Amino acid sequence: MKKTDTIIIGAGPVGLFAVHQLGIKGLNSIVIDNLDKAGGQCIELYPDKPIYDIPAVPECTGQELTEKLLEQIKPFNTEFFLNERVEEVKKDKENWIVKTSNKNEFSSPNIIIAGGVGSFEPRKLSVKEAENFEDKFLFYAVKNKEQFKNKNISIFGGGDSALDWALELSKFSNISLIHRRDEFRGAPHTLSEIKKLEKEGKISLKTPCQLESIEGTEKIKSITIKYDNGKTEKIKTDVILSFFGLIMKLGPISEWGLNMNKKTIEVNSKNFETNKKGIFAVGDICVYPGKLKLILSGFHEVALASVECFKRARPNEKYRFEFTTSSKTIQQRLGKK
Repeated sequence: MKKTDTIIIGAGPVGLFAVHQLGIKGLNSIVIDNLDKAGGQCIELYPDKPIYDIPAVPECTGQELTEKLLEQIKPFNTEFFLNERVEEVKKDKENWIVKTSNKNEFSSPNIIIAGGVGSFEPRKLSVKEAENFEDKFLFYAVKNKEQFKNKNISIFGGGDSALDWALELSKFSNISLIHRRDEFRGAPHTLSEIKKLEKEGKISLKTPCQLESIEGTEKIKSITIKYDNGKTEKIKTDVILSFFGLIMKLGPISEWGLNMNKKTIEVNSKNFETNKKGIFAVGDICVYPGKLKLILSGFHEVALASVECFKRARPNEKYRFEFTTSSKTIQQRLGKK
């Protein structure tokens, strides 16, 4: 079991800034997120769209903001547990024990829930056979592209993820790109590259159609797709990649005994603690009188929550507020001195 001063659930901008606020106070933390990378909504929903309300930054994308926040917390060498979901939270005297979907177990006096509007989970294929092949021959994300070499791959989706992986994997595999509409939503440049590879016979485009069935027992042998005009086609397939976007689920958080208000968690506005001592909620997932769902608000919330986290993690030490501009201790923690 790993012990830490604070467990942060959620690696979006607010969760990342929580690492910073805890770090400059001398507290260590670990970060758990259901996604395979840091950035939360910023990365999954609008990586290329401009954000205009970050102080002193006239304009930046979700991708750029995430990269800057990750750069800011580098001095703290924080451990990230990605592709993991918190499944269980239980009290153990003054600490909280957290268990994840990957069987990791953590102990800490503090938990900061920075889960945005909940955890992001892939939209799954609806055909009944799909579940039998998940994580073996059917995937909703690519973690290691090497496992897809020299395969017959059917990719479903019409957005950037589907197009990008079709391009990348076509370098060493046979690709069928299947979409329920004739129009794709990806970047124009990527789409033009896809069209070029289609003419060269390196990618086969199938539109407008949807998955009808998956054939195979232990392994996938083929799939059948059905076009809008009613015709069907069987495609030799070893691996299915599906990129139909993400759905947002509150998940197990709703079962932790916290005061819930619809799909948000009620907190006080002094330190953003929930009705459970040592569990804090910040960012879009928390609610209190006057709450504004802004990244800026989340930054403010973690700054105050981190003070209470210090008091719980260091009960025998007196918390002393210091400005980063004048504190040599903080500057040393940031690697500036």
